[in-house]
Amino acid sequence: MTVLTPRPVRPPLDADELTTLVEAIAARPETWRHLVRFTEGDRWWTRLPAPDGVDVWILSWLPAQGTEPHDHGDSAAAFTVVAGTLTELRPDEAGELLPQDLGSGRTQQVEPGQVHDVVNVGTEPAVSIHAYSPPLVRMTYYRQTPQGLVVSRTKETTEPEE
Repeated sequence: MTVLTPRPVRPPLDADELTTLVEAIAARPETWRHLVRFTEGDRWWTRLPAPDGVDVWILSWLPAQGTEPHDHGDSAAAFTVVAGTLTELRPDEAGELLPQDLGSGRTQQVEPGQVHDVVNVGTEPAVSIHAYSPPLVRMTYYRQTPQGLVVSRTKETTEPEE
């Protein structure tokens, strides 16, 4: 009789480890560049190979495409811009969303529960690589009010931002 031992569960990667991962993937464009597509209306994305316990996605952003303020639930994240420029917005203490431009080669970390928004406000397409650990299962979306950000909805999901 063969006794099967359970596979060990890998602990989630933290934001620093995810940064190392997305930067390593970005440094090998021959593994992902041929996959990139741009679609009018909605952003395009596809999953890339990843270690156990991690989701990795490549996303494309035409001008004016973006997300809305959201968090990644219990998942840490990191993303690196591999083409173009994206603008990330994060709330200050008063809930005001403050922009930061991220050009090609820039990597940003997102801790679990951190609210942010990403948009292509430029005139050229952009591409980014994102990693989440543990893999995404829930995202909460927010809307801006005079009192600051308030929850608008929570979505069970296994895909990157809408």
